[in-house]
Amino acid sequence: MKRIITFFSILVSMPGFSQESLSELLKQYNDNGVPYISIQELAMPKTEAILLDAREPKEYQVSHLKGAICIGYDFFDLKTVTDKIKDKDQPIVVYCSLGIRSETIGEKLKEAGYTNVQNLYGGIFEWKNNNFEVYNSNNKTTDSVHAFSEEWSKWLKKGIKIYPKPKK
Repeated sequence: MKRIITFFSILVSMPGFSQESLSELLKQYNDNGVPYISIQELAMPKTEAILLDAREPKEYQVSHLKGAICIGYDFFDLKTVTDKIKDKDQPIVVYCSLGIRSETIGEKLKEAGYTNVQNLYGGIFEWKNNNFEVYNSNNKTTDSVHAFSEEWSKWLKKGIKIYPKPKK
């Protein structure tokens, strides 16, 4: 019996199995170095911010928030942002699939002197889960959302999950 419990304990502690809620997932990966903005707060008409998409271009092409600028993650270049956003006090909201990669990018922006940076809680997955529109590379609304991976796709409850193409 002890062996079964040990195996179960190991299984439960594996990434993807231990998170019971989005809040727990984000606490596991983030240190709140960048404050969150809620989906509902960002969606309010009075909220004005530059949106930065910290996902890869292939994810952005499938869907993104309206008006967002793709800045990527793997090959993020701070100069791309500093060339486009001169006012370092400008409100900026960074997002990714769930809010993990975007915290990393948000921290880099803060280190570069940007003072008003927020991380979208739950990212584009929560945005879509709350029935807000996303746009494809032709700036047309779409139900498709790049799911990042099989493991992470469980957090996307609404929309059509588009998976990355397998590497050859």
